[in-house]
Amino acid sequence: MSRYRGSIFKKARRYGFSVLENGKEFSKGKKRTSAPGQHGEKRVKLSEYGQQMQEKQKVKFIYGLTERQFRNTYSRAKKIPGITGTNFLQQLESRLDNIVYRMGIAATRQGARQFVNHGHILVDGKRVDIPSYSVKPGQKIKIRDKMKKNPKVIESLNLALTTLPFVSFDKTKFEGEYVRLPERDELNRDINEALVVEWYNLLIK
Repeated sequence: MSRYRGSIFKKARRYGFSVLENGKEFSKGKKRTSAPGQHGEKRVKLSEYGQQMQEKQKVKFIYGLTERQFRNTYSRAKKIPGITGTNFLQQLESRLDNIVYRMGIAATRQGARQFVNHGHILVDGKRVDIPSYSVKPGQKIKIRDKMKKNPKVIESLNLALTTLPFVSFDKTKFEGEYVRLPERDELNRDINEALVVEWYNLLIK
Protein backbone atom coordinates (compact mmCIF):
# COMPACT_ATOMS: atom_id res chain seq x y z
CA MET A 1 0.00 0.00 0.00
CA SER A 2 1.39 3.43 -0.96
CA ARG A 3 1.75 6.29 1.50
CA TYR A 4 -1.38 8.42 1.94
CA ARG A 5 -1.02 11.81 0.23
CA GLY A 6 -4.53 13.18 0.65
CA SER A 7 -5.99 15.69 3.07
CA ILE A 8 -4.61 15.43 6.61
CA PHE A 9 -7.60 17.41 7.85
CA LYS A 10 -10.02 14.88 6.38
CA LYS A 11 -8.20 12.02 8.12
CA ALA A 12 -8.14 13.95 11.39
CA ARG A 13 -11.91 14.43 11.15
CA ARG A 14 -12.48 10.76 10.30
CA TYR A 15 -10.60 9.58 13.38
CA GLY A 16 -11.69 12.45 15.63
CA PHE A 17 -8.05 12.94 16.45
CA SER A 18 -5.25 15.39 15.58
CA VAL A 19 -2.95 13.43 13.26
CA LEU A 20 -0.34 16.18 13.71
CA GLU A 21 -0.76 15.81 17.51
CA ASN A 22 -1.03 19.57 17.92
CA GLY A 23 -4.59 20.34 16.83
CA LYS A 24 -3.49 22.52 13.90
CA GLU A 25 -5.70 20.62 11.46
CA PHE A 26 -8.71 22.14 13.24
CA SER A 27 -7.37 25.71 13.28
CA LYS A 28 -7.72 28.49 10.70
CA GLY A 29 -11.50 28.38 10.81
CA LYS A 30 -11.76 24.60 10.38
CA LYS A 31 -13.96 24.02 13.40
CA ARG A 32 -15.66 20.79 12.35
CA THR A 33 -14.22 17.75 14.08
CA SER A 34 -16.91 15.29 12.99
CA ALA A 35 -16.20 12.63 10.40
CA PRO A 36 -16.52 13.82 6.77
CA GLY A 37 -19.65 13.04 4.81
CA GLN A 38 -23.38 13.61 5.16
CA HIS A 39 -23.67 11.42 8.26
CA GLY A 40 -20.36 12.38 9.83
CA GLU A 41 -21.99 13.60 13.04
CA LYS A 42 -23.34 10.09 13.70
CA ARG A 43 -20.34 7.90 14.38
CA VAL A 44 -21.14 4.21 14.21
CA LYS A 45 -20.12 2.22 17.28
CA LEU A 46 -17.28 -0.01 16.20
CA SER A 47 -16.80 -3.67 16.99
CA GLU A 48 -13.67 -4.75 18.86
CA TYR A 49 -12.10 -5.66 15.52
CA GLY A 50 -13.11 -2.29 14.10
CA GLN A 51 -11.56 -0.45 17.05
CA GLN A 52 -8.30 -2.32 16.60
CA MET A 53 -8.20 -1.58 12.88
CA GLN A 54 -9.04 2.09 13.35
CA GLU A 55 -6.36 2.54 16.01
CA LYS A 56 -3.82 0.89 13.74
CA GLN A 57 -4.77 3.20 10.89
CA LYS A 58 -4.68 6.23 13.16
CA VAL A 59 -1.15 5.55 14.44
CA LYS A 60 0.03 4.72 10.93
CA PHE A 61 -1.19 8.08 9.65
CA ILE A 62 0.33 9.94 12.60
CA TYR A 63 3.79 8.67 11.73
CA GLY A 64 3.18 8.70 7.98
CA LEU A 65 4.19 5.13 7.21
CA THR A 66 3.08 2.72 4.53
CA GLU A 67 1.41 -0.50 5.63
CA ARG A 68 4.57 -2.52 4.95
CA GLN A 69 6.78 -0.11 6.92
CA PHE A 70 4.33 -0.11 9.80
CA ARG A 71 4.06 -3.88 9.95
CA ASN A 72 7.83 -4.37 9.68
CA THR A 73 8.34 -1.91 12.52
CA TYR A 74 5.90 -3.89 14.64
CA SER A 75 7.72 -7.14 13.82
CA ARG A 76 11.01 -5.64 15.02
CA ALA A 77 9.40 -4.32 18.19
CA LYS A 78 7.94 -7.72 19.00
CA LYS A 79 11.45 -9.22 19.12
CA ILE A 80 12.65 -6.71 21.72
CA PRO A 81 12.33 -7.73 25.39
CA GLY A 82 9.75 -5.76 27.33
CA ILE A 83 6.28 -4.40 26.58
CA THR A 84 5.61 -4.79 22.86
CA GLY A 85 3.37 -1.73 22.59
CA THR A 86 5.93 0.55 24.22
CA ASN A 87 8.73 -0.96 22.14
CA PHE A 88 6.65 -0.32 19.04
CA LEU A 89 6.16 3.36 19.82
CA GLN A 90 9.85 3.73 20.66
CA GLN A 91 10.77 2.22 17.29
CA LEU A 92 8.46 4.68 15.55
CA GLU A 93 9.87 7.59 17.53
CA SER A 94 13.45 6.56 16.68
CA ARG A 95 12.95 7.03 12.93
CA LEU A 96 15.11 9.85 11.61
CA ASP A 97 12.19 11.73 10.08
CA ASN A 98 10.38 11.65 13.42
CA ILE A 99 13.47 12.81 15.35
CA VAL A 100 13.87 15.74 12.93
CA TYR A 101 10.20 16.58 13.56
CA ARG A 102 10.54 16.26 17.34
CA MET A 103 13.52 18.61 17.31
CA GLY A 104 11.38 21.28 15.65
CA ILE A 105 13.41 21.40 12.43
CA ALA A 106 10.22 20.75 10.44
CA ALA A 107 6.64 21.68 11.27
CA THR A 108 5.26 18.27 10.23
CA ARG A 109 6.59 14.76 9.87
CA GLN A 110 5.93 15.00 6.15
CA GLY A 111 8.14 18.08 5.99
CA ALA A 112 10.81 16.32 8.04
CA ARG A 113 10.70 13.37 5.64
CA GLN A 114 11.33 15.71 2.71
CA PHE A 115 14.33 17.30 4.46
CA VAL A 116 15.81 13.86 5.01
CA ASN A 117 15.03 12.64 1.50
CA HIS A 118 16.78 15.66 0.00
CA GLY A 119 19.92 15.04 2.03
CA HIS A 120 19.67 18.10 4.28
CA ILE A 121 20.20 16.19 7.54
CA LEU A 122 23.48 14.92 9.01
CA VAL A 123 23.71 12.12 11.58
CA ASP A 124 27.01 12.18 13.48
CA GLY A 125 28.40 14.35 10.69
CA LYS A 126 27.36 12.04 7.86
CA ARG A 127 24.55 12.75 5.42
CA VAL A 128 21.65 10.33 5.77
CA ASP A 129 18.80 10.48 3.24
CA ILE A 130 16.75 7.54 4.51
CA PRO A 131 13.71 8.69 6.59
CA SER A 132 13.33 5.25 8.19
CA TYR A 133 16.93 5.27 9.45
CA SER A 134 16.83 4.21 13.11
CA VAL A 135 18.58 6.81 15.24
CA LYS A 136 20.37 5.48 18.32
CA PRO A 137 20.39 7.35 21.64
CA GLY A 138 23.42 9.59 21.82
CA GLN A 139 23.60 10.27 18.09
CA LYS A 140 23.87 13.90 16.93
CA ILE A 141 21.52 15.40 14.37
CA LYS A 142 22.56 18.49 12.43
CA ILE A 143 21.18 20.60 9.59
CA ARG A 144 23.49 21.07 6.60
CA ASP A 145 24.95 24.56 6.39
CA LYS A 146 23.11 25.52 3.21
CA MET A 147 19.75 24.93 4.95
CA LYS A 148 20.41 27.04 8.05
CA LYS A 149 18.86 30.11 6.40
CA ASN A 150 15.99 28.22 4.82
CA PRO A 151 12.72 30.11 5.61
CA LYS A 152 10.81 26.92 6.44
CA VAL A 153 13.51 25.75 8.87
CA ILE A 154 13.71 29.16 10.56
CA GLU A 155 9.93 29.43 10.84
CA SER A 156 9.60 25.94 12.29
CA LEU A 157 12.37 26.48 14.84
CA ASN A 158 10.82 29.79 15.91
CA LEU A 159 7.48 28.06 16.47
CA ALA A 160 9.04 25.15 18.38
CA LEU A 161 9.27 26.68 21.85
CA THR A 162 10.20 23.42 23.56
CA THR A 163 11.16 19.87 22.68
CA LEU A 164 10.28 16.63 24.43
CA PRO A 165 12.75 15.49 27.14
CA PHE A 166 14.22 12.67 25.08
CA VAL A 167 15.56 15.03 22.39
CA SER A 168 17.57 18.25 22.61
CA PHE A 169 18.28 20.92 20.02
CA ASP A 170 20.53 23.97 20.08
CA LYS A 171 19.00 26.59 17.79
CA THR A 172 22.24 28.60 17.68
CA LYS A 173 24.28 25.63 16.44
CA PHE A 174 21.46 23.99 14.44
CA GLU A 175 22.43 20.73 16.11
CA GLY A 176 20.62 18.35 18.43
CA GLU A 177 20.87 14.96 20.08
CA TYR A 178 18.61 11.97 20.49
CA VAL A 179 19.22 11.78 24.22
CA ARG A 180 17.45 8.53 25.06
CA LEU A 181 14.50 6.33 24.22
CA PRO A 182 11.21 8.00 25.20
CA GLU A 183 9.19 6.88 28.18
CA ARG A 184 5.62 5.87 27.43
CA ASP A 185 4.12 8.73 29.47
CA GLU A 186 6.09 11.23 27.37
CA LEU A 187 4.23 10.20 24.23
CA ASN A 188 0.68 10.81 23.06
CA ARG A 189 -1.67 9.43 25.68
CA ASP A 190 -4.56 9.32 23.21
CA ILE A 191 -2.83 6.47 21.37
CA ASN A 192 -3.95 3.03 22.49
CA GLU A 193 -1.05 0.92 21.30
CA ALA A 194 -2.53 -2.17 22.97
CA LEU A 195 -5.22 -2.22 20.28
CA VAL A 196 -2.53 -2.16 17.58
CA VAL A 197 -0.74 -5.06 19.27
CA GLU A 198 -4.01 -7.01 19.44
CA TRP A 199 -4.60 -6.33 15.73
CA TYR A 200 -1.21 -7.64 14.65
CA ASN A 201 -1.33 -10.57 17.04
CA LEU A 202 -4.29 -11.81 15.04
CA LEU A 203 -2.31 -11.52 11.79
CA ILE A 204 1.25 -12.38 12.81
CA LYS A 205 1.63 -15.71 14.57
